This record gives sequence, structure tokens and C-alpha cells, in this order.
Amino acid sequence: MHAGFHKTGTTTVQKALQQNRATLTPHVNVILRPGMVAVCETARAYSASADVLDLALFQYELAQLAESWDISDTRPRLLTSEDLGGHMPGRRGLTSYAATPQLMRTLAETLGEIRPDAQVQFFFSTRAADPWLTSCYVQHLRATRITQTFDEYARAYRESARLSRAIDQISAAVTPHPVHHCALESSQTRPLGPLDPVLDLIGLPHAVHAGLIPHPPANTAPPQVQIDQMLALNRSNLGAKAWRAAKSALLANHS
Repeated sequence: MHAGFHKTGTTTVQKALQQNRATLTPHVNVILRPGMVAVCETARAYSASADVLDLALFQYELAQLAESWDISDTRPRLLTSEDLGGHMPGRRGLTSYAATPQLMRTLAETLGEIRPDAQVQFFFSTRAADPWLTSCYVQHLRATRITQTFDEYARAYRESARLSRAIDQISAAVTPHPVHHCALESSQTRPLGPLDPVLDLIGLPHAVHAGLIPHPPANTAPPQVQIDQMLALNRSNLGAKAWRAAKSALLANHS
């Protein structure tokens, strides 16, 4: 289970898995967000509401997914989406990954009931606090109408950047299932970047691993001038439709 964290190379991992799908398919069953939309959406709903009904819906959707798996398929399954851990801090009033330990516990318990022979492992990618906060801030500028400067945002969400504390809380919640983690600063120097530590846990044959094609970093930040322009747009008096059009045009200039 690769369930996050946001802005730690997760998109690069998922793009690399898509790019190498033909090579990987005989050896691992990769399940990306499109293959588990309901599970991801109910996880995000619970992270925002902390409502037991939303948690029950997450459990139901997860059970439906697990029951659909072919039990004769002995390949390891890799589920990867940061949405499994809930919303990114800064969305829906969230200031941390407080819901993630409960989501991961529910995930482990549900899979244990549906597939008692499953050996569940968790992997989380992490990142140093300052670059993580910067990347999250830019993502919020892209997707929402946030009007804070980066310094204001960083002061408000500094606690959310304590990803090592979140790892400890998740580990306690899912014991005895192992929780692995690797910092983006370490993984990005490896041949396949942040995908490599994920594949290390699967036991992929060396020849297959060596033949995979790396994917360049995805969903990277635009130049500072565009970041400043996005903040200016967010602070403008444009109506919602005009604001979205202007934001889309601005982002189209960054690839």
C-alpha cells in the first residue's frame, strides 16, 4: 500500500508505473487511482469529516474492491494513491494527516477479513519540511483560491510537515503490519527515482527491475514568476468562471 504522502514524488511513481505497465504486468498487479476511485473518494471524505459513517463507507468500498480480486492471481498487488491517506493538509480545513492512521488501520483490518492470507505492507514517501511546505503551497495555489503568501501558509501549516510523526502514528495503528518509508531526497538519486524503494518491497526479479524506464519528475512547481501570478489571480476580483479560465491559461504555459 503506497498511500502517500502528497507532494513526495507520488505522481512520478504513478507515471512510471503506467509507463512500464507492459513490463511489470507479468510480475505485479498495479492498481492506480482509476482502479479504486470509490475507495479513494471515501478515504478523502472521512479525512474531512471524521464521521464514522464515512469510515464505514470506506471499509465497504475497500471490501468490494478486495472481493473482486481473482484469488488465483498470485502476483503481489501494489495499490498506489496518496488519496488513500485522505486529503492533503490545507484542504477542507485539515491541518494534518490525523485521519491517516485510522484509514490505514481500517484498510489492514478489512483486507485481513477478506483475504486472511494477505501480507499487507505499507510504504510512505516523505520529504524535508521546507521543500514539502513549498510544494504543498504551490499545489494549493494551482487548485484553489488560496490568498496567503508562502510565509503565511508555512506558519499556519508548519505542524503538518512533521511527516515522521505521522509515520510513527500510522505504525502504531497498523501493528504488526510493517510500515516502510523513504525520503524523496534519498530516492530521487536512485536510477528509477522514487519508484525504486516501492519496487524494493515487491521482490521484482533483478532483470525486470533493471529493464524499467525511469520517468522524469512529474507535477513539478512552475517558475517563481508564475507562482506570483497565480497568487495575484487568486487575490483578484475575477468571477469564478473567469478566474478558472485565467488560471488554466497561465498553467498551460508551464509543462
